[in-house]
Formats: sequence, structure tokens, C-alpha cells
Amino acid sequence: MRIAYFDCFSGICGNMILGGLLDLGVPRALMEEGLGRLGLEPFEISASVEERAHLRGTHVSVRIGNGPARERSFEQIRDLIGKSSLNRRVKEMSLAAFRRLAVAEGMVHREEPDRVHFHEVGAVDSIVDIVGAFIGVDYLGLEGVYVSRIPLGRGMVSSRHGRLPVPAPATLELLKDVPVYDSGVEAEMVTPTGAAWITTLAREFGILPDMRIERVGYGLGDRDLGSIPNVLRILLGEPALSPVQDRVLVVETDIDDMNPEFFEPLMERLFSRGALDVAFLPIQMKKSRPGVMVRVICEEPLRERIVETILQESTSIGVRYFPVQRGKLERRIEQVETPFGVVRVKVSQDRSGKIRRLSPEYEDCLRLSKETGNPIIEIYQETLLAARKAVTGR
Repeated sequence: MRIAYFDCFSGICGNMILGGLLDLGVPRALMEEGLGRLGLEPFEISASVEERAHLRGTHVSVRIGNGPARERSFEQIRDLIGKSSLNRRVKEMSLAAFRRLAVAEGMVHREEPDRVHFHEVGAVDSIVDIVGAFIGVDYLGLEGVYVSRIPLGRGMVSSRHGRLPVPAPATLELLKDVPVYDSGVEAEMVTPTGAAWITTLAREFGILPDMRIERVGYGLGDRDLGSIPNVLRILLGEPALSPVQDRVLVVETDIDDMNPEFFEPLMERLFSRGALDVAFLPIQMKKSRPGVMVRVICEEPLRERIVETILQESTSIGVRYFPVQRGKLERRIEQVETPFGVVRVKVSQDRSGKIRRLSPEYEDCLRLSKETGNPIIEIYQETLLAARKAVTGR
């Protein structure tokens, strides 16, 4: 499995993405051949090795033939890509990026996405940037893309709509729910094209994932930012054989005035509303009063539901929540035949496929204990033996 980490310390735009991918070894001829299937106006991709603030990489520019740049609507671009002979994956990724752009522009200009008419983004160079970069992703066989936090610039930028604040309104729409920060740089660090492309592909934004680096590519931008290199860095490699990482939400509240009998139904209700885990921790609160911390782990989209459940089902008058990174083993459920009946077993393994844990389902063992009269510990042990044989062959 191949993954990439896009280190956007100096922002991201279309030609920086193309330059970084070419620097990683994507053949320019392959990219041009694929783009030639779109039937665009004549264009030429030039690539040169240059330097930005002592960092060397590949700078890409797209030269368009004579005549004014043609503008296209989202519908025209959708037809252009859909009718081309590009492979299915490149088509799907490209259409998804332009759809994101159409939705963002529609939000800014109060138009339906299908009615959006692109100006700068509808020109040949922007189409080349977006589609060409997805051709590069397909060539490299990337199955996972991770991205750093995104730096935003300041100031104003010129557009067909006049002078606009930086970041451009469409860029901000595209970066909703993405971790960003103020770079302090008076320049457009992220273009709508760059924002649409990376948010279409990114699996996760944040820190560098555990990986074995194979190659590093540097894509150069057009700006002179002084001591800051206007460069996009792409790390290409494979995931390290470490626990699978994902992002979850921790929701907590402290309680010191609730009947202890009410904690059991609170836990049951939280699990029924989608909680991944619930724990009650003894704590010492103000005036030395004993209390209980309720800690819930859930997926971020369930935040409001979990918070509402805590406030309705307990005496809490407020909660706190924060995102965390979680490392976990991959897991699946197997049905295992035992002398007492069928028991579900959770099989946990690392990324190499090595089995790390076999965990019989407690409720199944308890049910069979009640049905057969056998001790639950005996059923549990027999299930483990059967599971090892069924799953590992030993």
C-alpha cells in the first residue's frame, strides 16, 4: 500500500502539486498524453529544476496557445471529463474536485452548483493542474493521502470579480472543517484549485503518519516569499506496521450529585446512541467531595447526540470535548463453532496481518452458560481453542 504526506508549510496551489508529483518521478509525457484525451485548446507543460530559498525542486508552468483564455461552466467541464477516454479513477477524482469547486463557488455567489460558471478555474491551465495531478496520483498508485495543517495568507488578490480578501471566499468554503493557521505572510498561500484538489483526496489532516519514506518530491510555486521557500513537499512511502490511526472525539463531564443507580442506564443509553466506549472514573472534586468523571469516546459526527444524552440522562450541567488521535489494531468478527454452540469472536490483527488478539464475545458465552449449565470460564476457554484453530490453523 502506497501513501503520501503533503507537507503544505508554504501553502498549496495547482502548479506546486504538479511539480511535486513530477519531482517524485511521474513522467511528464504520461501526464501530457492523458491530458491530451480531454480535447482542450493547445497547451504545453514545461518543467524545470529551480531553487526557492535554497530548496531545489521542480517548477511547472502551463503555456496556452494564442488567443484569449476560454472560460467554462461546471457542466461543460463535467462533460469534457466524462466523455474523455481517461481511466475511471482519474475521471472520478477529477469530477469530485470540480464538484467541490462548484459547490464552494455556488455558496459564495448564491447560485446552484450546476449553474456556476468558472472564470480562472475554468481556464485550460486550471483544468491541466487538477486533472494532470490526478493522473500523477493514479500513476503512483496512491491509496492514502495525508496532509499537514494548512497555512493561510493575508492581504488582497485580484480576480474577475475584482479585489478579494485573502484567503479568497471560495478557498475558505473549501477549507471548512480543515485545520488551518495564520502564516503571517502577505500573499495568497492557498488557491481555490489547490484547496479543491487536496480536500478531495485527503484522508486526514494533521501530523505525519507513521510511514517508511521511499522518496521526497518538491513542487515549486511562483512566489518569492523571502526567507520562506515557496515549496510544497510530498513524502511518498508505505505505512509503518503500526496500529491503524484514526481521529475520534472524547466527551467528558464531572458529576458529584447523582444517584449511583443512575449510572448504569446512562452507560446503556450512551452505547445505544453510538458511543464507542464509556468509562466512569472516581475523582475528588472541590471541597473534597467524591465524584465520577464520565468519559465517552465517539466519532466526531455524533458529538451533539452524545452531549445531548449526557445532559438529559444525568445531573451534569455541562460537558467538555476534544479531538484525539487513536491507534488501534484492525479487527473483524468471526463466527466460531464450539461444543456448546456458536460464539462470536473478535479477531484483532496488525497491518502485516499477524493475529494479535482473539476475544470471545462475553454476551455469547454468558448466554450459552445459562442454556447449557456449563461454567462461563469453560465456554470461554473452549471458544479460544476453537478460534485459534479456525483463524490461525493451529
